[in-house]
Amino acid sequence: MPASSTLLWDNFLSHHPDAHLLQTSQWGRLKSEFGWQAETLIAGDTGAQVLFRKLPGGFTLAYIPKGPVGPNFDDLLDPLDRLCKEKRAIALKVEPDQWGNARGASGGTPPRGLIPALHAIQPPRTITIDLRLSDDDLLARMKQKTRYNLRLALRKGVVVRASGDLDTFNRLMLATGERDAFGVHTPDYYRRSYEIFQSRGLCELLIAEFEGTPLAALMVFARGRRAWYFYGASANEHREAMAPYLLQWEAIRWARAQGCEEYDLWGVPDEDEATLEAEFSARADGLWGVYRFKRGFGGTVRRAAGPWDRVYNPGMYRLYQWRLRGRE
Repeated sequence: MPASSTLLWDNFLSHHPDAHLLQTSQWGRLKSEFGWQAETLIAGDTGAQVLFRKLPGGFTLAYIPKGPVGPNFDDLLDPLDRLCKEKRAIALKVEPDQWGNARGASGGTPPRGLIPALHAIQPPRTITIDLRLSDDDLLARMKQKTRYNLRLALRKGVVVRASGDLDTFNRLMLATGERDAFGVHTPDYYRRSYEIFQSRGLCELLIAEFEGTPLAALMVFARGRRAWYFYGASANEHREAMAPYLLQWEAIRWARAQGCEEYDLWGVPDEDEATLEAEFSARADGLWGVYRFKRGFGGTVRRAAGPWDRVYNPGMYRLYQWRLRGRE
């Protein structure tokens, strides 16, 4: 993204203090260093940061994460179409920053010219915590076991501190990915995430230690009234110290100290709450293991509207869909 575009976009977002973190120029900068190209468009009182990912054959996929920003999506459609065709996008994927039908496969009504998409890039379902509550009320809403584990960590002497120790964070991420069988980003990705956002006061790295040994770490992000828990990890040792519970509690308290009113735990299995509660104790695949942990903090299960697609090349779009289905 050229510097002039960055300045223009940052100025636009200054009038939208509660726009999602994934629409910030910082997010565009991060993704541009790891395989995407970021562009911005503004039409009247509405704008969007669009990410483009290269596909085989010189094509791209266009993607608006948690946008557009502003009330009039229709005003953006013509300039979006021109940009996407210039970039040879086979389709534009939109994951709006709004809540949909908690039961629906693609909650919400797509804007004109878009269709419900089969695949999302960001986790569609999450748990959010109301930070306007007092500490006592937040603790009262937690599951009894979570509250007990948090206090147990305190009794055992677990200490949480802000840190810039990315080597420890990456070591814990690698251990967590190997233990729980899920993919992690490269060390450079986490390092740049921290450097880009922390320098603007939008991120903190917290590490929980027990007897001087780092046991858990997370990155928490904040903008406007909202905070997000994107990345977290824990060691294989001293699981009995329950460090991740105290760590998450301190991240919640950090977010509230930034003036945030909502804490997004970011990503649970895409099932309705009845199914989540019926199956979480028997499943550990995918996001089920993290749901078991996240549910304990007493938040609300919510599902985002979308995802929606705007198709430009039907043949290549069908091939893209077929390849995605093959990975499921």
